[in-house]
Amino acid sequence: MGHRFLQGLLTLLLPPPPICTRHRMLGLESVPPPKRPRSKLMASPRIGTHNGTFHCDEALACALLRLLPEYRDAEIVRTRDPEKLASCDIVVDVGGEYDPRRHRYDHHQRSFTETMSSLSPGKPWQTKLSSAGLIYLHFGHKLLAQLLGTSEEDSMVGTLYDKMYENFVEEVDAVDNGISQWAEGEPRYALTTTLSARVARLNPTWNQPDQDTEAGFKRAMDLVQEEFLQRLDFYQHSWLPARALVEEALAQRFQVDPSGEIVELAKGGCPWKEHLYHLESGLSPPVAIIFVIYTDQAGQWRVQCVPKEPHSFQSRLPLPEPWRGLRDEALDQTDLPQLLLTLHLQRAPFPHLWTDKSRDVLARNRPLTGPPPAHQRHQHLKIS
Repeated sequence: MGHRFLQGLLTLLLPPPPICTRHRMLGLESVPPPKRPRSKLMASPRIGTHNGTFHCDEALACALLRLLPEYRDAEIVRTRDPEKLASCDIVVDVGGEYDPRRHRYDHHQRSFTETMSSLSPGKPWQTKLSSAGLIYLHFGHKLLAQLLGTSEEDSMVGTLYDKMYENFVEEVDAVDNGISQWAEGEPRYALTTTLSARVARLNPTWNQPDQDTEAGFKRAMDLVQEEFLQRLDFYQHSWLPARALVEEALAQRFQVDPSGEIVELAKGGCPWKEHLYHLESGLSPPVAIIFVIYTDQAGQWRVQCVPKEPHSFQSRLPLPEPWRGLRDEALDQTDLPQLLLTLHLQRAPFPHLWTDKSRDVLARNRPLTGPPPAHQRHQHLKIS
């Protein structure tokens, strides 16, 4: 009796155990605690942007925000009503103010002249930012870390952040701000299939009876999000691995040839030129790579002359003129019998198929004392 009395007294005096403890006591470990009813305090965040005709920049800005966990379920409020915009958690491309502390990201006000370079010292890009660029600037590192499944401090995040801005977001900034690719003169052909152009075509045409833009804006967000993620996936799984191959090839270049001017890629077919231009600037001692060799999928050696600069058709060191455009029997008549299997008709980038003697051929015919003047370079390519 006394024992039961004390037990009952303790039950009255002590606070009840936590709900999770009671679940375990009752053998209900798999039963989750009850959810609180949704209140106004738990309402989904609201992203504000303008209504009416939409453009690529605000579609991309909203799409990027929606990729972040805190805005994944956000409501998109399209309006120009100041009171409605004031109730939004974040506002892009409307409102006439840029105030990141209050999450206001418009670029249309006359006072706004910011670029990636001005807001992020050390970055080279001088294009005026649109709402897409502003959101990318302030949320890009966090977003990429989230998408890549790593931390913001990971060097991969910084590398891909720059790559995605330079090759994706900056174009959207420039188009929205009316910045041409050409300083002067007329373009030689029309560009009508850019991302911005495709987003623009999702707006109703002038003579459509239904001028509602809500459905079109949702399609625009889906379009730009898909393109952004596809581009990021390419850079992560193709572009970055190619960079690693080029880094390795540069590190081992003296094992290929004592000059250090020839690199051999461990795997052919990768996009190497951009990486080579970027990475060779940091080589010590400085050297200009003149040939890149690798085996193709058929197991045959290939050699490519390195262009003088990106997108150039002029090589740093072209191979001899007599070799070009020849193949089969005509090639057998030259002073390079059986070494070349085919030659490209163009002057550059001038890829060739080689036998396994290609490395020796290149070593014998490279400049002996560094790259000579352009008009003399053919004189250094003699077959012994």
